[in-house]
Amino acid sequence: MNTKLILGFLDTVARNNNRPWFLEHKKEYNICKADFEADITRAIAEIATIDAEVAHLTAKDCIYRFNRDTRFSPDKSPYKRHFGALICAKGRKSLRGGYYIHLQPGHSFIAIGSYWLPTPILTACRNEIMGNIDLWRKAVEAGPFVRYFGYPGEGVMNDDEMSDRGFGIAMLKTAPKGFPRDYPYIDYLRMKDYCCWKRVPDSLFDAPDWPHQLLKYFEAAKPMMDMMNSVIDDYE
Repeated sequence: MNTKLILGFLDTVARNNNRPWFLEHKKEYNICKADFEADITRAIAEIATIDAEVAHLTAKDCIYRFNRDTRFSPDKSPYKRHFGALICAKGRKSLRGGYYIHLQPGHSFIAIGSYWLPTPILTACRNEIMGNIDLWRKAVEAGPFVRYFGYPGEGVMNDDEMSDRGFGIAMLKTAPKGFPRDYPYIDYLRMKDYCCWKRVPDSLFDAPDWPHQLLKYFEAAKPMMDMMNSVIDDYE
């Protein structure tokens, strides 16, 4: 991937986030987009070696639009400041968990899992964890998972701050309604999403084998994601 070109373009967009400027530089955007698409195609092929369910995807199935949805945001900037792709068997608009790649100057990261789940699905996920707690703990308390992503609620991810790693973007203050407060593994039920992330240096994407380098993170988080997807799939 021509990281220098893409990051340079994204940095310039951040300082000139308006439609007239973008239209003048549309050719440069198209070059960057094509380069990103080519490497996401490579990433799909690499991830398919550990998750055959994504093998049918194309880069266009995974890459998010560069235009921002400003309808409910006080920030009316028309364009994003990053390139992002969700490699998910049912597409980037699915509730199903997937493998997310985020390229942004100084803020690049990868994430695995699901977030913003509707309450009925989230409740079902919590019941699945309680019903199979030994399997769940094996997935999220394994050495590689903890080393890469940590424990529930340790990390921070919001518009103003992002920690180097994390498991769970948001947590309830107490036990969710209908669940026992004295449950010994209550932190897993307090989670409002089942997503983990790790920041990576921008320079990682310079490496010819960067999709392979990310595979260890994706593989470590896949058992957690698979358990949640087994529940989510019943609703989609």
